[in-house]
Amino acid sequence: MTKRTDTRAIMVKDLQIGHQNKIIIQSMCNTKTSDIEATVNQILALEKAGCQLVRLAVVSIDEAKAISEIKKRVHIPLVADIHYDYRIAIECIHQGIDKIRLNPGNIGSKKNVRKVVEECKKYHIPIRIGINSGSLEKDIHDKYGKPTAQGMIESAQRHVDILEELDFHDIALSFKSSDVNLCIETYELASKTFPYPLHLGVTEAGTLFTSSIKSSAALSVLLHQGIGDTIRISVNGDPVQEIMIAKQLLKCLHLIDHVPNLIACPMCGRTSYDIESVIKEIEPFLMNINADITVAIMGCAVNGPGEARHADIAIAGGKDEGLLIKKGQIIEKLPTEKMVDRLKEEILKMENDLNH
Repeated sequence: MTKRTDTRAIMVKDLQIGHQNKIIIQSMCNTKTSDIEATVNQILALEKAGCQLVRLAVVSIDEAKAISEIKKRVHIPLVADIHYDYRIAIECIHQGIDKIRLNPGNIGSKKNVRKVVEECKKYHIPIRIGINSGSLEKDIHDKYGKPTAQGMIESAQRHVDILEELDFHDIALSFKSSDVNLCIETYELASKTFPYPLHLGVTEAGTLFTSSIKSSAALSVLLHQGIGDTIRISVNGDPVQEIMIAKQLLKCLHLIDHVPNLIACPMCGRTSYDIESVIKEIEPFLMNINADITVAIMGCAVNGPGEARHADIAIAGGKDEGLLIKKGQIIEKLPTEKMVDRLKEEILKMENDLNH
């Protein structure tokens, strides 16, 4: 099995993917690329949340021409998602795109593919080949009767062969499926078949609820095996949610630093304050904290101090007052309504101390 430290490294601008034990977090805008303001604003929000690479759907030459202006106003590398028209890919490259996502088999003749590859070589632009279980070539689907790991690998091999014949090797591969088991099986097989970095993801995973479950079920298995170099969590709605899930997933697997860990009491009959609203306030607050700290929110002062002993900072609430607990020691008793503000103060202080 080829682990991520053994995969070929590709450079997307100044961002390395592959040949390291670092997982790159990416997302995709759901704006129209031609709407420069909306696209830039969404990318900036993704950057703030911790996104390292973002993809744009580019469906026309006019949209491709928007890329240069977008790049002036954002700070992370951009990927152009292109289908069918090789001229759009070339225009994106000329406009300064950092990476191309396409399937060489769906943009016409090898002559057209060669034109794209020549420009990618000239400007040092890598290509991601994206295989989706729902859009396999008809002959491959007919051969296996349904989407299978073997069929998806066979499809990818066709596209890889086209690029390798043109002496192009700055390639990344993805194998997307909405079926968790098929996703795992295909990536496991891909890791034994190709030397290229793998982009992990469960496609069409659905809402925040279903996507977080499906994506975690599939990607945690693969990442734990050392498979995968970059991930995208597909969520219907605000793509910032994708970053939140990705960071916590990588945090759980000890594959990312400087991300807070939130521990929250599930509540019981002893809970005597509105802990749910506290969690809903603290969770998004932590998204913008760049520090490797554990924050605990406990529902009562009975077991709270003991349960929070291993947290860096914690609160344990009671009916009218609660405890602020730091490194396992009670440092302050305060009214319940002031706990959240004090907790935030301590978190910001810890972040500042750790980063300076």
